[in-house]
Amino acid sequence: MKYYMSVLLFCLGTIIYAQDSKFTSQEVSVNELIDGTLLVPKGNEKPKLAIIIAGSGPTDRNGNQNFSNNNSLKKLAESLSNRGIATYRYDKRIVKQILKKKIDPNITFDDFVTDAISVIDYFKNEGKYSSIYVIGHSQGSLVGMLAAKGKANGFVSLAGAGQSIDDVITEQIAAMDPSLVEGTKKAFDSLKEGKLTTEYPQALGSIFRADVQPFIMNWMQYKPQEIIKTLDIPILIINGTKDLQVSVDEAKLLKQGSNKAEIEIIDNMNHVLFIIAGDKLENSKSYNESFRKISEDLIIKVSDFILKK
Repeated sequence: MKYYMSVLLFCLGTIIYAQDSKFTSQEVSVNELIDGTLLVPKGNEKPKLAIIIAGSGPTDRNGNQNFSNNNSLKKLAESLSNRGIATYRYDKRIVKQILKKKIDPNITFDDFVTDAISVIDYFKNEGKYSSIYVIGHSQGSLVGMLAAKGKANGFVSLAGAGQSIDDVITEQIAAMDPSLVEGTKKAFDSLKEGKLTTEYPQALGSIFRADVQPFIMNWMQYKPQEIIKTLDIPILIINGTKDLQVSVDEAKLLKQGSNKAEIEIIDNMNHVLFIIAGDKLENSKSYNESFRKISEDLIIKVSDFILKK
């Protein structure tokens, strides 16, 4: 009897949750590379759509990787859709390749931009949405900027860098171990010239591996502060004061690149959009704590920005 009661309570709980949500959910494959989840607000025939682009590495549609399960992007999508904004979040192409055990060794940064453009075009061609906004998180900020130009109605940068990736990495290494900076700059100078290199600090082998260098070479040609100047659409830049990966200074650099951009700095928000009351240990542990809620201030600022435009 206890077993059946437990099953009944579980089913009732699921039904209640479904009834309480203000959106419908469906899986949408944009093409053979891109799968994602579309949330559409109930009772809104032609809502605004926010396309959410994940950050670096094999990050899935929910904002997760191996050993990092926080569901930050899923929570963002659901929160926006509960406020009347349709959302589409998708797995990066590398995620699907890993699942199929068919990884393309020649994948480039530009491939991610191509994918984001494909997603925008797919939903524009459907004609079901009154306007389309792009929300890019971390690396997805630069991807989103490049994809949004001439196609989207607005852009939101979450924890996006203002410098090119080589400058970001050099700055991070300088803070970690200044003795590695000279070797780092020398390696990046070679990549800037389009040449692969074996001359780099061995401690940084994971960054300058031979199979990674072409990707970095492609990525580092883009300077976010310059690219944001070319966007003739509403822009919102958001960063948190407890972001361990992208400092508030990066958001300020982006803002310097666009006079029309709005900027919001959220106290105590970290890189995965959680509010952190404690120290760096709590901050880093939160990357794998999916029970946490994302910043309510973030939800309000992003939804207000989209809905008012």
